[in-house]
Amino acid sequence: MKIKIPFLDSIWYCLGFFMMILRGCGCFILRGQASFKILIMQILFTFVEALGISSMLAVGLGTGFYVVGTSFLSNFSQERYIYSLLIIIIMREFGPVLTAFIISARSATAIATEMAGMVISHEIEAYISVGVNPIEHLAVPRFLGVTISMFLLNLYFSLFGLVGPFLAVQIFNPIPASIYFDNLFQGLTISDIVISMIKSVSFGMIISTIAIIQGFAVERASTEIPIAGLRAVSSAFGWCIIVDIILCGLYYSLIGI
Repeated sequence: MKIKIPFLDSIWYCLGFFMMILRGCGCFILRGQASFKILIMQILFTFVEALGISSMLAVGLGTGFYVVGTSFLSNFSQERYIYSLLIIIIMREFGPVLTAFIISARSATAIATEMAGMVISHEIEAYISVGVNPIEHLAVPRFLGVTISMFLLNLYFSLFGLVGPFLAVQIFNPIPASIYFDNLFQGLTISDIVISMIKSVSFGMIISTIAIIQGFAVERASTEIPIAGLRAVSSAFGWCIIVDIILCGLYYSLIGI
């Protein structure tokens, strides 16, 4: 007797759906002109419209950590370590996670509810009936749009989070720009940039894939549409945390702090 575990079944289903999306990316690049507008609009909504809140959050977090950290480290005459800690907190750890939270709250809900609405209104069946692959036409541009936006938004989060503290502390305790940025670049390593990029791309693929799956998973009741949006947010952010823990474990075991 074969025992089925729903949790494992759902993981295999998500992996299979993810592979279908990756295969559809090649077709989209070759002949996806009709869906190119969807890709542009997805980047506009996910990246451009979220840039303001992400920048403010990055500047606030970076400034707060810089001020508190400098005050704490000054008790041990170790103020120079604030730059390395700032890079770890903003670029390596909190930046990708908080960016993933912003995109999950905004885009995962929007994608899941939009896909669910198309299923309920039989638009997906209409695409299939005329020979249009809904994966290539609907899922792939949203997948690429969210992944690209996640990468760019995390890049800007790191930029504002590292540069913002310098501009903010000029009001209270001015420091020369040469000292601040020299110390900052000395603490910045290639591994910090690489792990931040890997996390941002991984989170973008997770968020978009789960949102699309949750949208396609509805049946025929319109009351399932908001439920799909809620499930997309919770599932996407939960899996981002799990992947973040795995990547952090691999990073610190291979490279160290």
